[in-house]
This record gives sequence, C-alpha cells and structure tokens, in this order.
Amino acid sequence: MRVVYNILFTFFFLLSSPFYFLKMWRRGNWKKGFGQRFGSYSSKIKQAVTNRNVVWFHAVSVGEVNVCTQLIKALEAKMPAIKILVSTTTSTGMEELARQLPLHIEKIYYPIDFPSNVSTALALFHPKAIVLVEAEIWPNFLWEARRREIPVFLVNARLSPRSHRGYKRFGFLFRPIFQRFAGVGCQNEEDAKKLADIGFPRPVIHVVGNLKFDSAKLIQKSPLDVRTMLSQLGFPENAPLLVAGSTHDGEELILARILKNLMQKFPSLKLILVPRHFERGKEVGNVLRREGINFVYRSEVSATTSKKPGEVDCLLVNSTGELRYFYEFATIVFVGKSLTASGGQNPIEPGALAKPILFGPHMENFDKIASALVQRHGAIQVSDEKDLEQQIARLLSDEALRESIGNAARTIVEENKGSAERTVDMIVNTFGA
Repeated sequence: MRVVYNILFTFFFLLSSPFYFLKMWRRGNWKKGFGQRFGSYSSKIKQAVTNRNVVWFHAVSVGEVNVCTQLIKALEAKMPAIKILVSTTTSTGMEELARQLPLHIEKIYYPIDFPSNVSTALALFHPKAIVLVEAEIWPNFLWEARRREIPVFLVNARLSPRSHRGYKRFGFLFRPIFQRFAGVGCQNEEDAKKLADIGFPRPVIHVVGNLKFDSAKLIQKSPLDVRTMLSQLGFPENAPLLVAGSTHDGEELILARILKNLMQKFPSLKLILVPRHFERGKEVGNVLRREGINFVYRSEVSATTSKKPGEVDCLLVNSTGELRYFYEFATIVFVGKSLTASGGQNPIEPGALAKPILFGPHMENFDKIASALVQRHGAIQVSDEKDLEQQIARLLSDEALRESIGNAARTIVEENKGSAERTVDMIVNTFGA
C-alpha cells in the first residue's frame, strides 16, 4: 500500500508542482524557509529543539493559525516545560505565525509528504506529541509518527460531506492510519459519528466544541490604526462601512454594483473589500475600475496619504492578517465565499465584535454556526445579489436592527467559548499521563 501511495504521490506532485510553485511565487516571500519543505533545517532550529520535550503543532494556513495560537497559550500554561514547534503550509500562514506567536516558539514549513522529508523532520525534532489542527492528513508523515510511537492528536476536526465520502472511498488507506490516533477533538456529535464512521476509534473522540469561537478575539493592542487610515482616505468618521471579508471571484463585482446602487440613497456609504487571497488584488482592482469605483489599494496607503472627502469610495485590502481589524470598524459585515462560491468563510470573528452579519446561501464549511446565527437572529442569510442589496439597505436604514443582530451574534459566540481548555485537557490527560 505504501509503495502504491508513494508512486501516485510522486506522480501527482510532479504534475501539480508548476501550479503550486506559481501560486507560491504570486504570494511572494516563497524563498525564505523553502528548504524546510524538503527536510532541510538551519543549525539555529536544530539547536533550539535539541534535548527538549517538543510538541509539534501543524496549522495549514491563516485560519488554523488563529486556532493554534489559543491552544498553545492554554497548553503552555499547563505544561510550561515543553518546547512548542509550529508548522504551516503557506507563506501567509507563516506571516501570521510570526505576527501572533513569540520568538521562543519555533516556526517551520510542513515537510512535503515524501518518506525522506518526514523521516528527517521527525528524527530531528523527535516530538513527544503531534497536534494537527483540523484535517490535514498526510500518510507518510503519520506512518512515520506511528513507527516512532509518537502520539498524534487531531483537533477542531470536522468533516464536510465531500471529505466524508472521500475518506470512506479510500478507507483501505486511511482506516489503519486513523485507528492509531491518540485523541480527536471535534465540534459536535454529528462530526463525532462521521469520524467514527471513517475509522477513528470512538473512545478517543471527544466532543469539545468549535475552537474558532475561542480564537475570535482581537489581540490587546491592534498593530493597525484603522481609524487614522480611514481618515487619510477622506472617509467621514460617521460614514457607514460595509466590510466584505474573504471574498471570492464574482463577489467583488456584485459588491461593486451594490455599492454604486446604494450610494444613491446612502451617499456616505464606503466599502472595505478584503479578498480571501491577497494576490488577487490586481484582478479585483480591474473589476472595480471597470465598474467605475474609486478605490485605493491598502498597500498604497502610507503616512503621507491624504485624500479629500468623496475622493475614495472603496479600500481594497491587498494584504494579509488584517481583516479582523477592519471588522472592528464595520457597520455591516458580508462574509465571502458564500454567494458565488461554495463553503463560506468564518462568521465568528465579526459575531464576536457584535457586528450585523450577512452571508450567502453557501456556508457548508460553517453550516452549524451559520444555522445557529440565522435561527437566533444573529445573522441574515441572503439568496442572491438582489436580496443582498435589499438587506444591506434595510440594515443601513435601521440602527436598532443592526444592534439587535450584532448583540445576538455576540451572545452565541460567548456561549460557545471554552473549547480550547477542553481540547488541551484532552491532550494533557493523554500525552501528559
């Protein structure tokens, strides 16, 4: 089985590598740490982990990094003698690790799943435990961890219907791997049943809730002075702000059209547009330009920027890790990847800030959260562009409604906190025993 997997993995890696290398190049800063993906580490990292009780966390990208940060804080409080190592897959994830975690925590890129890469990494770091955040399952890495008798945990686990079908289809490959997990923390009982169905032992599955509720809070001091930036762009202090977060292809065009229409009734309305992938900035800028929207790129805003009122209608954020700071100043929030794409993005962060939330019909990746928000009047789910425009207009006209929806969203977030502590308890009770 391993021979077949490695032949297929090598084939698909070579086939897809041009696409992924192009993607890395577009995101920038790809050279730094590149060798780590192939098991090459600096003497500084080697020295930092030598003779230490290492716990290895893996957070795929930005969303998982936010979750990982909360877990690390809680785990260090309970086990101060451990050495934390965190890996990520993307350069944007690495930027977030550097921004959120202190220097004493080692940060690396996750090794590509070739046997030599993972063997080198695990031999060097020799972790006492491995914690995978959400669902990043690479067979060679897990086979090697099992050979070395390293306990592996999966936290904040959830399964989309597509993932559930895929793991069942390839059960001959994944079931033996899943059987060896030391602990699995999942979000709800439905996910627990799905995880057991694909091969995780039921005794190691723990329903602890969604860790993203715990991670949905601003750090004590924002590194970004949003208020000053908006003033520099000529946005009046009381101007209503529609913040569209993590948008995908097609949604920017819809929002541009809606902005033009609503500005006729709400002339001071401004749009802050934050695409999910910052490297799409130029593409999105072209969309706004064609629609006649006066916009400024976030990267163009400096200490000397000074725009007159009415000169700029939209701020296009072509940077990473700053969405949460713009949410804080939002009048209304639209959560992307929900109107023209499937899956949806995280509605918890704006909910924690008591913002009125709108999202489209496609929130599959956050279905339980989205349903709870809608059912308890903490968000509005729209069906299409026309409905979105009508609901934005409705909220702009009704401050009491905005406040009511925002407060309901924050209540739901507060009620669901505590998952980080429960997850860490699961890890400590197993690994620390």
